[in-house]
Amino acid sequence: MSIRISPDANRPSATIEIPLECPLPDYDLHQLEQPTPRDVDAVLVSQGFRDLVDDARGVLMELLAHPPFQAHSPENANLDFTHSTPVPLELTQLTGAICPGDDESYRPGLWIVLHDPHAKPGTPLPPMAQERITAIVNEFVKRLQLA
Repeated sequence: MSIRISPDANRPSATIEIPLECPLPDYDLHQLEQPTPRDVDAVLVSQGFRDLVDDARGVLMELLAHPPFQAHSPENANLDFTHSTPVPLELTQLTGAICPGDDESYRPGLWIVLHDPHAKPGTPLPPMAQERITAIVNEFVKRLQLA
């Protein structure tokens, strides 16, 4: 799957683009590859895709509140009895996207923007936050069976 995670250069946020590459029969999303962006619009406004976005929001909010365990994270290097948790990330945007394919085709996808509300404005995301976002996105894709 060609998930793209792009940290913003001058803001503590990242954009995530997740093209849907396999049919999702539970959401009545069968024919995903379309010849034009206009054809993808019909998929993005379908009830099945709206249901997918609703479910995606629930899963993402759960993962933001309770990020997946990262074995090599400095936060997990020592035992921590203070119950400190990583600074939570904030969901700024979750919507449908028109994702270009490799062979002049287009697919529906999910567009997500995550923001670190505690980071200094005008600075990029710290590497630990970027790693956490990658772990969250991987678990998100797994839970929604997008791959």
